[in-house]
Amino acid sequence: MTTAPTKYAHYFADFQSLTQGPGSGAPAWLRDIRDNAWSNFAANGFPTARRGNERWKYTNVGPIARADFGFPLIPSPANGSKALVPSYQIDGPAVYDLVYVDGIYSAELSSPSTGVSGITATSLASATANGSEGLEGHIGHYAPLDEDGFAALNTAFLHDGAYIHIADGQSEKVFVRISYITTKGTSPKVTYPRTLVVAGRNADVTVVESYAGPAESVYFTNAVTEISVGDGARVDHYRLLMEGSEAFHIGTSRVKQEKDSSFSSASFILGTTLARNDMEVLLDAPGAYCSLNGLYLTNDNQHIDNLISIDHAKPNCTSRLNYKGILDGKSRAVFGGTVMVRPDAQKSDAEQTDKNLILSQSAEVDSKPSLLIYADDVKCSHGATAGHIDADTLFYLRSRGLDLGAASRMLIHAFAGEIISTVKPEPLREYLDTIFAAAIPDKSLPFGLTK
Repeated sequence: MTTAPTKYAHYFADFQSLTQGPGSGAPAWLRDIRDNAWSNFAANGFPTARRGNERWKYTNVGPIARADFGFPLIPSPANGSKALVPSYQIDGPAVYDLVYVDGIYSAELSSPSTGVSGITATSLASATANGSEGLEGHIGHYAPLDEDGFAALNTAFLHDGAYIHIADGQSEKVFVRISYITTKGTSPKVTYPRTLVVAGRNADVTVVESYAGPAESVYFTNAVTEISVGDGARVDHYRLLMEGSEAFHIGTSRVKQEKDSSFSSASFILGTTLARNDMEVLLDAPGAYCSLNGLYLTNDNQHIDNLISIDHAKPNCTSRLNYKGILDGKSRAVFGGTVMVRPDAQKSDAEQTDKNLILSQSAEVDSKPSLLIYADDVKCSHGATAGHIDADTLFYLRSRGLDLGAASRMLIHAFAGEIISTVKPEPLREYLDTIFAAAIPDKSLPFGLTK
């Protein structure tokens, strides 16, 4: 096993504490995964050099690399953590609620799998100890270890997280809510949430990942999610980022789809000082369909980076990508969207859109949608826009009796509503609509307009 460069010595010390402590009882295959991941991280480190690195050209992770984030080995008390769990409620016979406090499963706050045949919704630590079906064949098989160091570091600390497995032919519609909560600490801490979803043939599952933490604490969430969508299966995936204002969040998601499968995802980002949403979907069999939506609202000096990739590896697949940003203050957003159509992926149908609403003169967005097409019988399009509130539309609303602030808030809310409306569970949709409406800044005079 590789040791660590001096600048990563504190991560290596925590890695040893995990592997020799709580993680020492892991099976040999998991220990091998960890060791391989640590070797990759030690060799590659964090992507602090941005020149020539297109993936990180517009995002500086120096503040993460320079900080000494400690890994909490001992579970933190769950007191007060329940308040950070999203408040919406879903009812049904196959609804599971998994809550993690500082990366460790909390039995006190969770409602795990109740023994329904063919459905597993439990902690990774428990699944590993019990030798759960499908775990070894999927965990660590989709997330990259050699791209930028973050996924490798998460995998090196692979110990607990969420494991969702729906067996082939399971007809029950499954809903799983996964809440990763970071508690307030006396010093900066790091957690490594890990989520694995395996949807078997013709399964139907909805998964909601949410991340939250204290408003004024400095902490780092390094999350990895892997999703396997079997033949004819349907996965609806929602990612809610509601971290504290001083938090750093790097999220890596990898999805593999099989024949005639459907994957729909929607990402919602509020809070954090720096956030990265790195998602890649592989359409690996004919008839696969994916729809990726995203909405983020930034202010002050926040930095939000969305790197979204879709790989049309096989023919007759369809993809839709639609992201929207609302930027205020001195915030900055980055959108890098890539759709690749491989040589044999004929009859591919792809649409890609990125739209941004700029509310202040100091806000900035860097948008770089791209198509890489190596087949000749395809239908593909992409586009990106950035602008401010339309003066004519605002005038129309004011002529109907609304003041300037109310009119601008209504237009901003309507801009966000297109993405929020894609959320299928009504309680979750209403919850998101409420929190985004409350976060809309009160712009008495939006950027680009004069009295």
